[in-house]
Amino acid sequence: MTYRPTPYAPPRRSRPPRPPRRPRLTRRGWLVLLLGGVLAAAAVTVALLLAHDERPAAERPRPLLVPEGWRSAQVYTAVDRALGLPPGAARKTATAPTTALPLPAEARGNPEGYLFPATYPVLSTTAPEGLLRFMVDTAGKRFGTPEIAEGARSHGMSVYETVIAASIVQAEADNPDDMAKVARVVHNRLARGMALQMDSTLNYALGRSTVDTTHEDTRSTSPYNTYARKGLPPTPIGNPGDQALEAVVRPADGDWLYFVTVAPGDTRFAADYASHRANVAEFNAHRKAEKP
Repeated sequence: MTYRPTPYAPPRRSRPPRPPRRPRLTRRGWLVLLLGGVLAAAAVTVALLLAHDERPAAERPRPLLVPEGWRSAQVYTAVDRALGLPPGAARKTATAPTTALPLPAEARGNPEGYLFPATYPVLSTTAPEGLLRFMVDTAGKRFGTPEIAEGARSHGMSVYETVIAASIVQAEADNPDDMAKVARVVHNRLARGMALQMDSTLNYALGRSTVDTTHEDTRSTSPYNTYARKGLPPTPIGNPGDQALEAVVRPADGDWLYFVTVAPGDTRFAADYASHRANVAEFNAHRKAEKP
């Protein structure tokens, strides 16, 4: 059988890897889905080729949606379900030494942040290694542009650190319009040597998602506890999309150091702690009024 490289196919291991080739349509007219429009959760449609050389003509691809901000654990679960694999199979594949996903050295083999949010059509022949590799390869291309690299340098960050910051922005912003302001808060606090104090990083450490953070939570010894530790967490806390990364590279202008979403669509940014406390009090009042 003639080997033809496809985005979802794992690389051959008998020879040194070759530069990727541009996919071509065969006589059978293989279906290629190129990056397309934005779907729900701002995901984009990406290319699909078969994991094997042929497929039944009647089979139609099934969409696997990876929303922006999903953690790797959520992506693995979705891949297992989409491909009919036993629970934990995708995680095992992603972390296996033989898989060797094309991650930056700073990631140390952890694909968090690089399972690019998109809609991935899958077939019965789609293999988990090829699909995960394609997600990471897509992220590498989207995050590895000269514009992103230059933007990262302008803020004294590596591209990987920019992805970490973008994952926080993705998790913290109430809506896309707030991302550039949230990114400015992150930059301002880092520049002042302040702890980020982001609930999203603490939630990641505790394996949950909530807006209710207790004093006990903030005493966690996790390196993801940005209440107790200064600087960025060691890895991304989710998989950010293009807009969050763009916000970190080009944040809004402002002197804000604090923000709180008082109500859906109403995020308040403040430069001083007194104003922030007033906003938090309003947030608490809204929460109390919502409770039965």
